[in-house]
Amino acid sequence: QVELVEHGGGLVQPGGSLRLSCATSGFTLGRFPIAWFRQAPGKEREGVACTSSREDRNSSPLYADSVKGRFTVSRNNDKNMVYLLRDSLGPEDTAAYYCASPAIMWRRCSLDAAEYDFWGQGTQVTVSS
Repeated sequence: QVELVEHGGGLVQPGGSLRLSCATSGFTLGRFPIAWFRQAPGKEREGVACTSSREDRNSSPLYADSVKGRFTVSRNNDKNMVYLLRDSLGPEDTAAYYCASPAIMWRRCSLDAAEYDFWGQGTQVTVSS
């Protein structure tokens, strides 16, 4: 059974940093790209970062323009973990953050939510002083 569980959300001050983690199980992580999405109240779900599968290892991580230079996505296939390190956080980064995986292995990275089949329950991040 495929499962993704996010951890690490909470309250952080503007300008601060926070690392989110996504624990995966039920599939071989290295064979799949994993993406991070976020959704703020009243807004559509937005893809922010994607880390490629082992087969696509020469591809650089994919980032949304809104987070380039501030967010870093990484993975540890041996530990079945994916991470999202976020720096220079601002109020606009307040949202529920989700990690997601497609059902088909070896797919290219994408920030389109329609291409992902399995989702975590999300973790809330609030940026406020």
